[in-house]
Amino acid sequence: MAHTKVLTGARVVLPTGTVDDGRLIVEGTRIADTGPGDAATVDLSGHWLVPGFVDMHNHGGGGASFAGGTAEDILRGVRTHRLHGTTTVVASAVTGDLDFLARHAGMLAELAQQGDIAGIHFEGPFISPCRKGAHDGQLLRDPDPAEVRKLLDAAHGQARMMTLATELPGGLDSVRLLAEHGVIAAVGHTDATYEQTLQAIDAGATVATHLFNAMPPLGHRAPGPITALLEDERVTVELINDGTHLHPAALQLAFHHAGRERVAFITDAMDAAGFGDGRYMLGPMEVEVADGVARLVEGGSIAGSTLTLDRAFKRAVTVDGLPVEDVVAAISANPARLLGLDGRIGSLEPGKDADLVVLDDGFDLVGVMRRGEWVVDPQLG
Repeated sequence: MAHTKVLTGARVVLPTGTVDDGRLIVEGTRIADTGPGDAATVDLSGHWLVPGFVDMHNHGGGGASFAGGTAEDILRGVRTHRLHGTTTVVASAVTGDLDFLARHAGMLAELAQQGDIAGIHFEGPFISPCRKGAHDGQLLRDPDPAEVRKLLDAAHGQARMMTLATELPGGLDSVRLLAEHGVIAAVGHTDATYEQTLQAIDAGATVATHLFNAMPPLGHRAPGPITALLEDERVTVELINDGTHLHPAALQLAFHHAGRERVAFITDAMDAAGFGDGRYMLGPMEVEVADGVARLVEGGSIAGSTLTLDRAFKRAVTVDGLPVEDVVAAISANPARLLGLDGRIGSLEPGKDADLVVLDDGFDLVGVMRRGEWVVDPQLG
């Protein structure tokens, strides 16, 4: 009985819609149908209750790097993002030496097996030198299926996604290999044409890595990858909603064409997320963070973000004017589905993990629960 909590009074966002003055019962680590009558009650009147956030593209936070840090570093970064509502996070690597990436994947796989992270995303080294962004151009390589398989093997079944420039030699064969192994093939850091992108989708690519960024712009004679990725119902598009990576009109364009079922908010966060300005390393590249914007010291390219998903949520509602239910789909349900975890997380339903976020009426975070335990207790706020 001591492990049962009844959350009352909030506006609860369910898969079927929002319930005013709702009631949610947590039994141990799970959401329950019913509970004892004398269970502990938490009054959340005047607040929103939404599913825990799911970030499928994240390089670090709290001063710690997922791309090259120790296990302790990674756990510190995970903890930082949990404090901002991300109850499930995939650790994203960046371009590096292939042997280093394989060794690092082995360590990340252990953390995934322990349940600390939800798997591994390889962003690079199989990306276009024309659209490398904050990746080390000297370490880029064509997507050889044998090398792709090496990274998958090193991840011990914990690889969740790989970003590829699918127009490069070996790109389509690598997409097919990923699809065969149940790993998301994501089109990104690409210089592909519209037609080449369609070929990648037909081969099995299902995600657009941070749509609009690190790819050719949309043109009326050369529609490029953006058009192909937006128009195909098989593809979910990642968006970085920090006000730096995307103009609000671009975000609205993506939601209009893809619809709320095919958008996933991500952070693409690096070490400075939840930590502050200063000098950092993103893989082998030095980054300067000023006024919350991360750029390479050499060349000035945007180098990930300092975003946390609670900020992305608030901005989506208060600046972009999106319905709360659409934001919940993009920040929880859709990434959970893509990762194959929607049977356990991504929505507030009986039997699922008690992962949830409490927001006040201004959409600021005041509470976070993960697997039935308060990470941020709204009663102490």
